[in-house]
Amino acid sequence: MTKAKEEDSEIERDPVTVSVTDVELESLRREADEYKEKYFRQLAELENTRKRLMKERDELNRHAVRNVIAEFLTPIDQMENALKFASDMSDEVKHWAVGFEMILNHFKDALNSYGVAPMDTEGKAFDPHLHHVTETVETDDYPPGTIIKVTQKGYLCGDQVIRPANVTIAKAKNLQESRPEKDEEDIEE
Repeated sequence: MTKAKEEDSEIERDPVTVSVTDVELESLRREADEYKEKYFRQLAELENTRKRLMKERDELNRHAVRNVIAEFLTPIDQMENALKFASDMSDEVKHWAVGFEMILNHFKDALNSYGVAPMDTEGKAFDPHLHHVTETVETDDYPPGTIIKVTQKGYLCGDQVIRPANVTIAKAKNLQESRPEKDEEDIEE
């Protein structure tokens, strides 16, 4: 070995006494604690970010699935409406209708397996979160705000609305319309 290498190896092997004051030692401990605290804070932030991203991804997936399911609801409605008239058709059409009913039931079973179900709305009170009013009818037969007819089924997936129901609701008869007639009669007399 060369003389320089021997000196380097002796320095490494030779214990050197290092003198550190208590103030310097305390300063180094505080600095180490600060780095440790920063490390744990960064680790916690990383974990929170990971959880938030996973939650956002799950919500995005659920939203995408709800949109795809919503696209299938209109053809299902159309098939249901078409099958309502099959009983009035020829025997051949009735046989075809049986096959289409089976296919329709498979679609409904698939939706049901994912928790998608039609809303039970007729006769219930109007809820703007679940229903969309397409028509109001003045009547005394039902309390105001009661759904008297469903024009398009609404669907829920758990407690999430996939598609609101289009409904006709009852409205109280307008009493002001009948009063002017009585007032006119009173004036004529």
